[in-house]
Amino acid sequence: MTNPFIEDIKRQYKSGSALIKLMFINVAMFFLVHIVGLFLWLFGIAGGSELMVYWLALPADLGDLITKPWSLISYMFLHESLMHILMNMLVLYFGGQIFLQFLNQKKLVGVYVLGGLAGGLLYIISFNIFPVFENVLQGSLALGASASVMAVLVAAATYVPNFVVRLVFLGNVKLKYIALVYVVLDVISIRQGNAGGHIAHIGGALLGFLFVKQLQSGNDITAFVTQLLDYFKALFSSKRKMKVVYKNPGKTKTDYDYNAQKKANQQKIDAILDKIAKSGYDSLTGEEKAILFDASKR
Repeated sequence: MTNPFIEDIKRQYKSGSALIKLMFINVAMFFLVHIVGLFLWLFGIAGGSELMVYWLALPADLGDLITKPWSLISYMFLHESLMHILMNMLVLYFGGQIFLQFLNQKKLVGVYVLGGLAGGLLYIISFNIFPVFENVLQGSLALGASASVMAVLVAAATYVPNFVVRLVFLGNVKLKYIALVYVVLDVISIRQGNAGGHIAHIGGALLGFLFVKQLQSGNDITAFVTQLLDYFKALFSSKRKMKVVYKNPGKTKTDYDYNAQKKANQQKIDAILDKIAKSGYDSLTGEEKAILFDASKR
């Protein structure tokens, strides 16, 4: 007999956007760590949660990293405290919703993964080259989605810097200022504690900025992540879906017609983005918002 609650969760996950799926994975990892820890504790085995965190978190020491290379990926979905995951998921949802209004879901996943990798690598490099970290290198671990979250937020702020957000007590604030405050706070907080975490956040922010600048130059640095994920999805898929092709009996578009239509659509999107940059998202008409929404799903 199936459990209605479990079935509802599965349905929400399958029908949810890439943003919802990323949040589901983070929350599932959080509960998994603590449930396993509780299970082991009930049988008199102490330190179950801490042991799982150790094997999934990212070490700064290169010797430890060699023994668990998967931690470069697992750490960006791992949280130990409730407040940590709560804050990260709130900012991820906030930045991810704006991201998906202008860019598609595959790019969101790509930025999340690359942001986590960039943050993790900057953390490892910094702890191995700066003398100040010499005494804490051994045993230092990084965990959490913060670097990935910063990548998504900064990418959105770089793509539509003048997007207006209404904040409680502050009123209307442009997205670029919100992202800038987060980055500045991380920079000045490195000396105050949790240096590795703040350095990783900066690495994620730099990736988000680089992603948009490269995208505006015609280069999508997330493309290989998308291709890799599609490969694994096809590899582990238990069912192969048949592709149904519908032929249009009418006149087939020539390459010239197709390219002309594609150029016209891109010009419409560019004009809408210019309007947002000048007057904010709320100035768009319903039709313009629909065009952006359709474009983000491609």
